[in-house]
Amino acid sequence: MQKREQISSAQLGLLFFAGMTGSSIALIPGSLAGAAGNGAWISLLIAFLFGLLFLAAIVYLHQRYEGKGFVEYGRTALGTGLMAVLCISYIGAMFWQVAIIVVEVSGFFKSTMLLDTPSYAINGLFFLVIALTARAGIEVMARMFVILVVVMIGFIVLVWLLVSPNYHFDYLLPVMPDGIRPILHGAYIAYGFPYVEVVLYATLFPFVREQSRKKIGKTLFLALLFNGVALLASIVLTLSVLGPLAGEMKYSLYVLARLIFVQEIIERIESVVGFSLIVGSYMKTSLLLFVLTNVLSQLFKLKDDRLLTFPIAFICLLLSVTMYRNEMSFMEDGYKVWLVFINVAYVLPVLIIVAATLFRGIGKRLKSANH
Repeated sequence: MQKREQISSAQLGLLFFAGMTGSSIALIPGSLAGAAGNGAWISLLIAFLFGLLFLAAIVYLHQRYEGKGFVEYGRTALGTGLMAVLCISYIGAMFWQVAIIVVEVSGFFKSTMLLDTPSYAINGLFFLVIALTARAGIEVMARMFVILVVVMIGFIVLVWLLVSPNYHFDYLLPVMPDGIRPILHGAYIAYGFPYVEVVLYATLFPFVREQSRKKIGKTLFLALLFNGVALLASIVLTLSVLGPLAGEMKYSLYVLARLIFVQEIIERIESVVGFSLIVGSYMKTSLLLFVLTNVLSQLFKLKDDRLLTFPIAFICLLLSVTMYRNEMSFMEDGYKVWLVFINVAYVLPVLIIVAATLFRGIGKRLKSANH
């Protein structure tokens, strides 16, 4: 049995922030503005509340099953058979999600920078890099992602500052011109991306050093708060620059960067946003690939989960180049099928485990009271 790697609760918080904020900070403003208009920021706040609930659920499970991973405490609460059934949709969704993030990155390249480069070349190179990163282990990722997170957020904040002459905060009004329904639609989108994904990071809890595990809850709630502030700022500032056009721009932050013009010295720095999107997606897919290999190794009780990294990455690569013929089919799955499927794949297993754990706790208390 290989020795388990160990990280601090602060490093877990950084990985959590990197995974939750990663690609979403560049992609979520356009998606929410298209659905909710000026009320996109309200949609985000509603979805953020669900993120807090999901985080509270996995922190609760960690406290009840300290030292165990998602599959391990699922077996304890539900039994091996039922947990294996629940893991089928969970693992299938993770395969799809890892592939689809790379499809998104490839689509960004194909529409902005590498217009004539075939998708399989971009996807293949990206999967090679994330497979090597995931195989290097969580300790390496925790140390490396510190630099990448600082650079990513630094570049995005730089764009926000340089584009400030174009801010028109009156574009934020009226907040709800079409009522509450568009806002709820936007909240549903943000609920599915990124806040349902909170539950995936429960797999990383056992890697935290024992003396640091009591700080996990506080650290992760703080990291999620920073995530909410970053996404909220991204939405509000995008709306204040682009106004009604924000919902028409898929990569709205990239469009903001193209508007920057400072005395003919600083202009056309959209490559900075492109770098931030790539780095964010790289960190997120590396983490998800690591989580997926860990879940599969726990499920099949493998001694070395790193043996699965490259085979899983190759399967995801095949999915990324064969699933969709065009962007329309990709968008339909992303905004319709996926948002329904994740409730079965990610939310339902966690809710069932929480419910089983609560009932077991109540049963034990009643039994002890009777004695």
